[in-house]
Amino acid sequence: MTDGTAHETDREHLLRCVELAREAVDLGNRPFGSVLVAGDGTVLKEDHNRTGSGDPTAHPEIALARWAALNLSKEERAKATIYTSGEHCPMCATAQGWCGVGRAVYATSTPQLIEWLAEFGAPSLPYMPVTLREMLPDVEVVGPFEEFADEIKALHKRVHRK
Repeated sequence: MTDGTAHETDREHLLRCVELAREAVDLGNRPFGSVLVAGDGTVLKEDHNRTGSGDPTAHPEIALARWAALNLSKEERAKATIYTSGEHCPMCATAQGWCGVGRAVYATSTPQLIEWLAEFGAPSLPYMPVTLREMLPDVEVVGPFEEFADEIKALHKRVHRK
């Protein structure tokens, strides 16, 4: 759990995730952005949601977990972090677990998203909501960070008012 305030390194990477989420919305996708960071702090790869392509599984967290599995050693993956604008869905959490990425940091939570969708009158999530901590008990999970909630909520509102 977090105290609601990001530490500077986490904050820097989460800010980039929010930028990527904004880019995703501008391109017709849902507002999610993610960054894969090595144990030494090097940014390895970043991506944003691409579900507007028609592929509902084109989430950035799964893309980064796959990239890590194909490009990093088991030891490097264990020290890496996936940062993301919104808590992983079960599909992405499972991908991170299978690929062995050792840490996850998210800006906003699944319970927040559920609340926002209901507020906007948008369809609910197509799966039973499960938190990252429940899905990945052996992964260090950090989040949410309240300082990002208003901006992420506004991005979701842009998507769901169309």
